[in-house]
Amino acid sequence: MIVIKSLNKSYGNKIVLKDINLSFKRGEIVGIVGENGAGKTTLFKCITGLENYQGSIEYDNGIIKNTTGFLPTNPYSLSRITGIEYLQLLVNARKIKTSNLKDKNIFDLPLNQFADTYSNGMMKKLALTGILLQDKEIFILDEPFNGVDIHSNIMIKEVLSKLKELDKIIIISSHIFSTLNETCDLLHYLKNGEIIRSADRSEFEMVEDEMKGSIIGNRIDKLGLK
Repeated sequence: MIVIKSLNKSYGNKIVLKDINLSFKRGEIVGIVGENGAGKTTLFKCITGLENYQGSIEYDNGIIKNTTGFLPTNPYSLSRITGIEYLQLLVNARKIKTSNLKDKNIFDLPLNQFADTYSNGMMKKLALTGILLQDKEIFILDEPFNGVDIHSNIMIKEVLSKLKELDKIIIISSHIFSTLNETCDLLHYLKNGEIIRSADRSEFEMVEDEMKGSIIGNRIDKLGLK
């Protein structure tokens, strides 16, 4: 279990996260929803130890950064290494023994091609595959559905379902509500650096309506469409 208490994060005078109090249990898929710039990525970087912060993040099973697989919004590769070499590098880094990495290529990627020539969606699928091969206990996926094709979206949903079945801690984000609505057990609505609503599945529609009202307001009416 991960417990976050009174987490605050600022860059100079700019407050990015304000008094965040959350917990994440095993066997649940928890979504962080919010507009671009709401603070989702910063929150994830704090949890994974990539950013300093004020407050506390407690984990009951060792050092959190050592057991977390983090998928950033825009993963990148070292130059001039192939997809298969990228995967080999990740498993070697965690001293994971695995046979025939090409058999693990669930997204049918061109693994013999240089990874730095991949599209963003392809790179995201490669990075996710690498994380899955590292045998982690916590999975934090920042916009995992963004930029990938419909078949890969289906595959990612099935991966999330399997991780839930395996009793992992799973946290995902999206600014597109429908993707979270289909996969998550709980949602936390992050706006301007604060959690303004938390909801179980029975209340997802309320969160969606609140988001729509915040994002759209009366902007469409201003167009004067006839």
